[in-house]
Amino acid sequence: MANKEKLPWDLEEEILSRVPPTSLDRFKTVCKRWNALFNDKTFINNHKMTFQFVLSTRSKIYSVSVNPKVEVRELTLNNPGLKAQRHKNLFATSGLLLCDVGNGAVVWNPWLKQTRCIKLEVNEPSLDFLGIGYDNNKRVEEIVYKTLSVYMKDLGSQYTWKIHDFASDTWIDQEIEKTKYSRRITEGSVTIRLTNLSVVSLNGKFFKFCDLPSGKNRRRDALALRVFREDRFSLLRQCHVTKKIKIWVTKNKIDNRYGGDVKWMSFMEVSIPTMPDLEHPKFNSQPSYFIDDKRLVICSCDETGRAWIYVVGGNKLVSKTQLDSVVDPWPLHCTYFPSLVLVPGGQREEAELQVQFQFPYLCFSYMVIRFLYIFRFWLKL
Repeated sequence: MANKEKLPWDLEEEILSRVPPTSLDRFKTVCKRWNALFNDKTFINNHKMTFQFVLSTRSKIYSVSVNPKVEVRELTLNNPGLKAQRHKNLFATSGLLLCDVGNGAVVWNPWLKQTRCIKLEVNEPSLDFLGIGYDNNKRVEEIVYKTLSVYMKDLGSQYTWKIHDFASDTWIDQEIEKTKYSRRITEGSVTIRLTNLSVVSLNGKFFKFCDLPSGKNRRRDALALRVFREDRFSLLRQCHVTKKIKIWVTKNKIDNRYGGDVKWMSFMEVSIPTMPDLEHPKFNSQPSYFIDDKRLVICSCDETGRAWIYVVGGNKLVSKTQLDSVVDPWPLHCTYFPSLVLVPGGQREEAELQVQFQFPYLCFSYMVIRFLYIFRFWLKL
């Protein structure tokens, strides 16, 4: 009888998929099965509060989910560093968000409502944050996160890497060759413009890994590099003239070895002449995107700065949705899949407070559903 009264696993999983994310990290210790479930990307992606894009405007920050209906939610902000000013850049790397706020940065997990402010040693107007990485040493249990930024020491001098270590809260400078970082590269009569939004982190590492398969590009061609399925790269290119979109992915999983032998393969080609431009150089706006079961989902701004979600599949535009609730034009945006990665040294006050209220709610919900299930079983006897 005891085994027959146990709650079915699929129903138990359904209950947990409705639990607020701030409680999930605490519930990892309940049992090994729950811990394994919370580490499963499928569970995270199917959670009722999951989302795929984050947008930042002058006054607010939003999450956008496409499952398949497009839903926009305003993310609550509990950190003055996120409210103070418009962000210079917004990056999603290693399961965390990095918001460049000009005089420093804020590392953020919006799902767990955790933040940590990073302050500059001295004022560096030319400094730009590029992303978050970590020391990927499997022999060391603790992951040491670092932020990567770049700045010009003196007017007219070459750029220098600036790295912040989360554990020690210290900064180090690292000289780089002039050819390894440049705002513009000229090849013949074609000028390729590089932006900070072109930087991605995979396996915690930042370095020049391999050449891209797209070849030369026109100035207004959209070109966006992203991580694909957590262990590969993908590259989206849209031709400004024909509006044709082509996506390449790396054939094999990426490790930390030199990437000279990386093989790229064509993954998707879409010809939609009515597709709008996905990049607007004047406003430093690149598309954000993800690929899911042969479906391409893109977040981009139109020529007026309004944000849109485009869903492409089967060589046609399946749907396009204007994000009317995103009130300010030209929002920063990035692809972001929620995670339970804790912000090292992050503030947990709000999260801890919510856990205290949510745990009794979860227990009550669990007991009610368990009672109904057992009652239904008894009725059949």
